Amino acid sequence: MIDFDPGAAVATAGDAKRTSQRNGGDLVVETLEALGAKTVFGIPGQHALGLFDAMGRGNLRFVSSRVENNSAFAADGYSRATGEVGVLFLSTGPGALTSLAGLQEAYATAVPMVVVASQIPLEGLGARRKGMLHQLDDQKASAANVTKSQRLIQHASGIPSAIQDAWTEAISSPQGPVWLEIPQNVLLDPIMVPPVEDALAEATDNPPRVELVREAVKWLSTAERPAIIAGGGTRRGRAEKSLLSIAEKLRAPVICTPGGIGAFPWNHELSLQSWIEDRFMTDVLEDADVLIVIGSSLGEVTSNYFTFEPRGRIIQIDAEPRVLESNRPGLGIRADAGQALAALDEALVVEPETQPNWHGTTPEAVVKESLARVGARLESQDLAKELKFMADIREAVPADMQTFWDMTISAYWGWSCWDARQGQFHSAQGAGGLGYGFPAAIGGAVGLEMLGRPASSSRVLAVSGDGSSMYSISELATAKQHNIPVTWLIVDDGGYGILREYMVGAFGKATATELARPDFVKLAEAFGVPATRVAPEDVGDALRAGFAADGPNVVVVETLLKMFGPTHLGD
Repeated sequence: MIDFDPGAAVATAGDAKRTSQRNGGDLVVETLEALGAKTVFGIPGQHALGLFDAMGRGNLRFVSSRVENNSAFAADGYSRATGEVGVLFLSTGPGALTSLAGLQEAYATAVPMVVVASQIPLEGLGARRKGMLHQLDDQKASAANVTKSQRLIQHASGIPSAIQDAWTEAISSPQGPVWLEIPQNVLLDPIMVPPVEDALAEATDNPPRVELVREAVKWLSTAERPAIIAGGGTRRGRAEKSLLSIAEKLRAPVICTPGGIGAFPWNHELSLQSWIEDRFMTDVLEDADVLIVIGSSLGEVTSNYFTFEPRGRIIQIDAEPRVLESNRPGLGIRADAGQALAALDEALVVEPETQPNWHGTTPEAVVKESLARVGARLESQDLAKELKFMADIREAVPADMQTFWDMTISAYWGWSCWDARQGQFHSAQGAGGLGYGFPAAIGGAVGLEMLGRPASSSRVLAVSGDGSSMYSISELATAKQHNIPVTWLIVDDGGYGILREYMVGAFGKATATELARPDFVKLAEAFGVPATRVAPEDVGDALRAGFAADGPNVVVVETLLKMFGPTHLGD
């Protein structure tokens, strides 16, 4: 290990370019660049300074967040918005641990990321308690629940191959974050390894088994009431085209989960949209004699809180083998959704005389009637303000704009009613932690800029509540520093609104849900970010003004929104 004095390492960017001695950090940066990385998110730290020194000699753009958890959310948003791998640099100990809640979201929703965490020097590893700053007994063990795999790199010569392998694993279905950690001295010590010239990472093939496709086709060819649930894996596998073809061949109603929003055209005559939590939709799905479930575990929300009792057979397609039959028995097909649906579409031939029969009516009529019944239920619940509020946001948001939603009542509405159009809908429904929306939107906007889009096409919308916004309020500094084109809508209802509603419904009163909070407009302005406060009926105009502006801006709406009545508890 070499002695390292941070004060002696201060240099201008030009001086950094002229540094003659390369170190392990250079190998990290060179390999990432060779793999196609353009942007890194994170926060510098003492043990990670070798990484940041090397970035001064490279071409990676660094976006420094103010909290590591938000850095993880930003890398997640970057990946979702662009389809590329998000890259995250972490410091040792507290910095690494602070990122874990953000990584849980990426892991739960299969977002490909490469995470490079620094470590204490090699001599301190192995659970010896030498009293080193940030020392953990086994740092990578802390990441085991929220990443696909964890690697410790102990020699500089192993860095390029380890990063290449991690990148390959991250993009192979089921995709997800992969954890690497490199000790301080491995990053800082001079190296003999030549500069990295190229690196190749290709996703591992994950096709369906032939006999399973054949069996699925046999079931579907004789089905009278086929239906489809499209989960988040449908989007991750880029299976939208095959899904549409299969649905139209079978004339099968399609419903999207919150993660699957956008996988099927919203206004298609076979679209049940995303009202997955409504009992009328649950009834339709239960009545299907063959149900195709793509990229979903049939988990809590998708099963309408485990009240779903299907009477027909289930074909479940998922890249994650642990998901298959985890909630319902069926024909489990472990495969990438895109490859599986393409194979199924090619093999599926529906004879002209074969017509679906939903008890004497057509599937198109079933869809139309079901949507009408959902609409009538909503109209009976005094939700005119909520319906108009969501409709006004949808009308204001350009058709191709990507949106990022925190765990807030607006997002819960969005799970069911948001037509993504040509944009993409992103929410934190995988792990369900607070604070996702704004930092993920920052990452998304940065990613779209890196793809070469003009600022007007790079702008994204983040939606948070007042409670969730406080988790990431410090990222106003990040947005301002980098002049990131993100509009942040904060719906301020004075507390944790959904928890308030749950507790009042269950116990007759709410406890510990009310929050002291800042004046969000003044606070944003203190960061140098323009902000405005408007009434709910003016949210559309305020958003349009924000979308037309330069850089970040904030729109605050003080209102109390209600959720539609839960149907899993009975009418």
